[in-house]
Amino acid sequence: MKSYTRDEIFEMVEEEDVGFIRLQFTDIFGTFKNVAVTASQLKRALDNQCMFDGSSIEGFARVEDSDMYLYPDLNTFATFPWRPQQGKVARLICDVHKADGTVLESDPRHVLKRVLQEAKEMGYTFDVGPECEFFLFHADEDGTPTTLTHECATYFDMGPVDLGENARRDMVLTLEDMGFVIESSHHEKAAAQHEIDFHYDEALTAADNMVTAKMVVKTIAKRHGLHATFMPKPKYGVNGSGMHLNLSLSRNGVNVFSDPEDEKGLSREAYWFIGGIMEHIKAITFITNPIVNSYKRLVPGYEAPVYIAWSAKNRTPLIRIPASSPQSTRIELRSPDPSANPYLALAVCLAAGLNGIRNQTMPPGSIDCNIFEMGEEGRRKAGIERLPGSLLEAAREFYKDPFIMSVLGEELSRKYIRAKTKEYAEYREQVTEWELEKYLHVI
Repeated sequence: MKSYTRDEIFEMVEEEDVGFIRLQFTDIFGTFKNVAVTASQLKRALDNQCMFDGSSIEGFARVEDSDMYLYPDLNTFATFPWRPQQGKVARLICDVHKADGTVLESDPRHVLKRVLQEAKEMGYTFDVGPECEFFLFHADEDGTPTTLTHECATYFDMGPVDLGENARRDMVLTLEDMGFVIESSHHEKAAAQHEIDFHYDEALTAADNMVTAKMVVKTIAKRHGLHATFMPKPKYGVNGSGMHLNLSLSRNGVNVFSDPEDEKGLSREAYWFIGGIMEHIKAITFITNPIVNSYKRLVPGYEAPVYIAWSAKNRTPLIRIPASSPQSTRIELRSPDPSANPYLALAVCLAAGLNGIRNQTMPPGSIDCNIFEMGEEGRRKAGIERLPGSLLEAAREFYKDPFIMSVLGEELSRKYIRAKTKEYAEYREQVTEWELEKYLHVI
């Protein structure tokens, strides 16, 4: 993780001829927002004097209490390689504070930082390696996104079959220019679907990287005449896009999930962490799969998890333990999708895992066969439950779980539930093309 001082920021801005600095933050849904200042205003920005109207940001503040201030995190300074080389554009990711100087409890970045502090007090460092999937589609002549693609590539295909290869290469190189470490990138199973995998990092940095990666991917895609979407299921009949999270805890630089003496190579803390996530996963799903479309992905037949189980041997359960060396032992949570706010997603996953460690919550036995082939009766006998099947069902599970609600806090939980139940209500009111094709001519 980088560590910059104020003086170093001033030096970099001058040496790299930076003309504009974007002060970035996210709303409660993980959408990047920013206030731009010129280099002449950098001191004011670093003195936390840049203000914005919080009532205009989803879930932040009421009109009568709307003055918000941006507190830049110096370690997030980066320049945008695609912007002009004279008068460059840089960014700083910010925390949001109220006018009295206190932190805004509804700021997603603060929510994650608060849970990370709990982990620190328990002696742990939380590392995350995200795997981000997305689609590259054509835009029409007006630049409006479509779901059209001319390619038919599948897993690990190369150009010329993989028509997005050049765009994906430029995305990776741009991210590396910004200082990110990319482990790999490749074409995914569905036509026009791609994946970029980040090297693991401390959770706050990982979340910053995820929101930044979405911005970079969309920007570079547009430069190639394409539209990048992180929508979980943009097309019927093909795999959806996930955001698999590889999670690990360490103490004093040593991975605490590893135990070579265990038959699966897992420590007690690893089992308890898995147990904590599985205990709260139905409520967690409301955060990790936060839109109506998320639940079009969480269906059988398209590799996304549907059932609440774990395994060290196969990829059908919710949680799997990838083969690795003892120092890189990790837990892969496969249900999240890239529409999630990564700050909130990592916060609830970590909080649930830590709660499992505190309570020594053992998970059920691992399921080492294909869950989809077990049949309904087999799954029932094994005690395997399903993830929520809709956004409304996930909202109800979230409301029934006071622990996960406490991670977000009362105010943010209330705002989030209200916004998402409204979203679901709007969805229910729509008359879709499927309904017209199914019913119009026969009823």
